[in-house]
This record gives sequence, C-alpha cells and structure tokens, in this order.
Amino acid sequence: MRVLLIAANTEQIGMLTLPLGLELVNVAMRLAGHESRVLDLIFAAGAAAVRDEIDAFNPDAIGISVRNIDDQNLSNPRFLLEPVRAVVAECRAASRVPIIVGGAGYSIFPGPALAYLGADLGVCGDGDAVISAILARLGNDVAAIDLPGVWTQGRVPARRNASVRDLDAVPLPDPASWPPSDADLGEAWMPVQTRRGCPFQCSYCSTPAIEGRRIRSRSPSRVRDWMARMRDRGFGRFYFVDNTFNLPTAYAFELCRELATLRPRVSWRCIVYPHLVSEALVTAMADAGCVEVSLGFESGSDRVLAAMGKRYRPGEVRQIAAAFAAHGVRRHGFLLLGGPEETPDSMRESLAFAASLKLDALKSTIGIRIYPDTPLARRAVERGIITVNDDLLMPTFYLEPAIRDAIGASPTRR
Repeated sequence: MRVLLIAANTEQIGMLTLPLGLELVNVAMRLAGHESRVLDLIFAAGAAAVRDEIDAFNPDAIGISVRNIDDQNLSNPRFLLEPVRAVVAECRAASRVPIIVGGAGYSIFPGPALAYLGADLGVCGDGDAVISAILARLGNDVAAIDLPGVWTQGRVPARRNASVRDLDAVPLPDPASWPPSDADLGEAWMPVQTRRGCPFQCSYCSTPAIEGRRIRSRSPSRVRDWMARMRDRGFGRFYFVDNTFNLPTAYAFELCRELATLRPRVSWRCIVYPHLVSEALVTAMADAGCVEVSLGFESGSDRVLAAMGKRYRPGEVRQIAAAFAAHGVRRHGFLLLGGPEETPDSMRESLAFAASLKLDALKSTIGIRIYPDTPLARRAVERGIITVNDDLLMPTFYLEPAIRDAIGASPTRR
C-alpha cells in the first residue's frame, strides 16, 4: 500500500521538534513492504501542501501524527487539535482513503480525540507495533477493531494501548533518508529514544497512558551505532527524549559507556528524574558528551512533592544540580506551581529554592493540566473542579483555591 504520513505539529516551543515517532512508524511500514511519504507541516505550507502531496502520491491510506493537545497555558490556553482537525478535513476533501491518527497527544485521549478529529482509526500507544497489521486489514477491506490499541469511532479496543515489547525489533530511522535533506534544521537537536515506559506514578503525568509503566529499552550498542551514522551525516547534537535518562541506573551507565567511545565526540541533552543520580553517573554522562540536562524537580516544598507522588525531596535535587554544575553541564529547571497542597508560602519556598540552585534556565508554570485516569484527576473530582464524566480533552487545569485567590486567576477551564 501507499501511505502518506503527515506530521501535524507546527509548534516550536523552545526548540524545533522533529517527528521521531512518526518516522518510527514509517520504518515499520517500509520493513513490511509498504511505500510511504512523510509530510512534515513544520516545514510545509499547511492545506496547500496537504492537497499537493495527496494529488502527487495518490495514497491508499493517510496517517496523521498528533503531538500536542494544547500548550498547557492556564492564563490563555491554545487548543492545538483545531488545526489538526483542519488537516483531517483537508484530507477528506482530497481523498476518500482511510485516515489513521496517532501520536503522543492523541494517545492521552484516544476516544474523545478521535471523535473530535473525525478520523477513521486511532492508534493509542506504540504505532510501530500495529501499523503493519492495520494496513493488512485495510488492504483486505477488513476493519481493524480487534487489534490492541486501535480505536474506531464509538468502539473501545479490548486492550487500550499498542505496545512494542522488543524495541530492537523496530529499527531507528534510516540516516540516509531522515530527516529530509532539504529541511533547514538550523540549530535542531536530533531526537533519539532509547526507552519507553515509566514506572513512577506522578499524580499529574500522562506518560503511563502513552507508553505504559513497564520500561522497555534498546540495546545501547545499537543506539551508539545509529548515532554514529547520524553524526557521519553531519548531526553532532542529540536530544534523548526518554522520560528518565538516568533510570534504570545500570542501563544509563551502559549507554554512557557506549557513547563515550564515539569519535569524533557528539554532544547531547536529556531529561533527568532527580532521584538516584550518583556522582559516578554524572561523571559518566559528562564524559560521554552530555552538555545539558532538564531537571523537572517541580517544587521546592516537601509537602507539595509528596502530594505529586515524587520520590525525591529538595535536598536530593540540590545535590544533583550541584554535581552537574561541577561538571560544566547546563541545567534547565521546571517548576509546577499551584498543584495539590500548594499555598502562597510553599510557592515562595519553591521560588527561593529554585533561585538558590543558580540554574542556567528556569521555566515556571502556574496551574497543572489535568489528564484522564490520573490521581490528580481523581482529586479534581473530589474538589468539584471536574466531574467523573468530563473527558478533559479541552484544556482544564488544577489550581489550589488559595493560589487562585492570591493571584486572581481565571477559571481552570478553557
């Protein structure tokens, strides 16, 4: 089959984002013998580009990747599914072939997002796990409703998520064809994923809905070899999109040992969960080329961190931040203010704590986006912020009343 894949994201919040997940789906399709094209709307001109690509390629199916639902901005939220729905409509106008949606954003709200977008099928979780089976069913004009993680209008699959058990079974993108050679990547960092899944249960987090709780990992040697091939194409900066680069600890050490052998050396950034990060691991990361870490410590208050379900406390964050600073690794911090148990005093405590770390950059947000099936959503029901029937597709935020009154915030809904 011929399949047109469309990366619908056009947001550039902080940095240019390349559609790694969509490209992994592309790899899986090509291994199964399908023909494909990728249209990345961050480099293209919207509706006209969609029409032109459909006319030129004449696909048998269209896949659309949904990265973000909204911008998580309490004061003036932007609902990012509106332009995606316009892309779906444009595809409908230009072709009658099946339309499949997926991606990280879609996977948080598989039923409501599919209904809103008006696509035929949705893949919740790992699209590369089921895309070949979906295309086989479509090729035989058979509905794909019995596949894990595949949603249809008004129907819920027996298994909510599709999941790749062995990540080595799905190769990373072909360096010879991705990203497009004519794309002006500028200062972009090449995304690379070594692990999927997160065992933690942070009260607000949507990752388990997207990737599940079981950690699955690629062989570090294969990651290293892929990065070497990408480096040979001229890419020297990489961004590990794993939710917790430092965990499992043994895997992080092994990966760093592999990366340290790359010659010439590459630079990379990653996301660190500020818990169980030893001086030895920090040294290994720096020696392997780590130049920047994102520390999502979220709060400087013990009480608030406990309410968020975090396993670390401010003292551990301080030690880890200092260790990275001592090795010359840039540190970006993140604060989530206004969540459960937050008070004006704890907010001041968090801001003072963040200032004391002397970070290279700090992003603070007030109000926490509520996602389905999370402890935060259950608390929001108890507090009357939402009801049990709310699908939460439209931006809805948790903000402690004491904080809302102190800052004069508007209601928590869009």
